[in-house]
Parts: sequence; C-alpha cells; structure tokens
Amino acid sequence: MQTIQGQSYTKSRTKTFDLVITSILAALVFVATMFINIRLPFGQGGLIHLGTSMLLITSILFGPKKGALAGAIGMGLFDIVGGWLIWAPTTILSRALQGAIVGKIAWSKGHRGDDIRLNILAAVVAMPVMMGVYYIGQAIMFKSWVAPMASIPGDLIQNVVGLIIAIPVCIVMKKTPYFKKNF
Repeated sequence: MQTIQGQSYTKSRTKTFDLVITSILAALVFVATMFINIRLPFGQGGLIHLGTSMLLITSILFGPKKGALAGAIGMGLFDIVGGWLIWAPTTILSRALQGAIVGKIAWSKGHRGDDIRLNILAAVVAMPVMMGVYYIGQAIMFKSWVAPMASIPGDLIQNVVGLIIAIPVCIVMKKTPYFKKNF
C-alpha cells in the first residue's frame, strides 16, 4: 500500500513540476516577444522579436509538447494583450505547430535536442509550416491571396534571427548540469 501511495505522490509531483516548467517556458516566450521586439516597416505590420528564438530553444531543450505549448501560449498571449488580438488564433496555431515540429525532429532517433545538425534541420523544416499558417490566416483576414505575400520577408527574417540565436544558446545550455543530469 505504501508503494502505491508513494508512486501516486511521485506521479502527482512530476505532473506538477511539468506544469510549472511549461508555465515558466510560456512566460519566457511571452516576455521575449513582448519586451524585445522591432516593428517591421513593411508587410502587414509584423514584428521581429526574440519570442521565436525562445520558442526554438524551448522546443530543442524540452521537446515537442513543451515547445508547442510555450509557443502557442506565450505568443498567443502577446497577441491578446499587445494589441494584435485579430492575430491570436493564427499565432496560436502556427506557433503550436512550429514548436511541435521543432521538438519532434530535435528529439527524434533517440536524440534529446543534442544533435546540432538535427536542431538546425528542425527549425528549417518548421519555418515554412509557420509561415504557411500565417499566410493562410492573413489570406482569410484580408480576403486576398496576394496581400499576405508582403509578410513573407519579415516572417523569414524573424525565423532566421530566431535560429541564429537559439542554436548557440542550446549548445551552451546542454552543457549545464541540469541538462546533463535530466536530459
């Protein structure tokens, strides 16, 4: 009986820890998006922000589930409170998919975000998916398949900047005791 109770307690504690970590990661994505951004002078008023790099870092270090949730919640919340409410549904879907794809590829074949080439591939593969969802979302919002093309350069810049920042950060983070011990 003690063992069952002990396992139940441990399982409950693990779920709570998992929820706390996911919440912190979503908050980091939100903060990186909200407070560190540059409005683009072209396209549909998009932004270059560090939220993309934080989403990539989260997905690579913690896997697809946390990456998807942190990206969707963090950037979706930014849209809701940052004056971009109309974009929130598109952002939530695109960033959830981006986080899931990056995490799934980075954590494939027994890797846990520890293969630099796989991590870069993951980010590159996820880029057109994220951009495609935004393109379709804009096409629906603006009732035009041409107007969303103006946002493609900004989306591409945002993702490339995110990748350039995320990969070195992940390399350093993977060398820390937390990731050596737990992952």
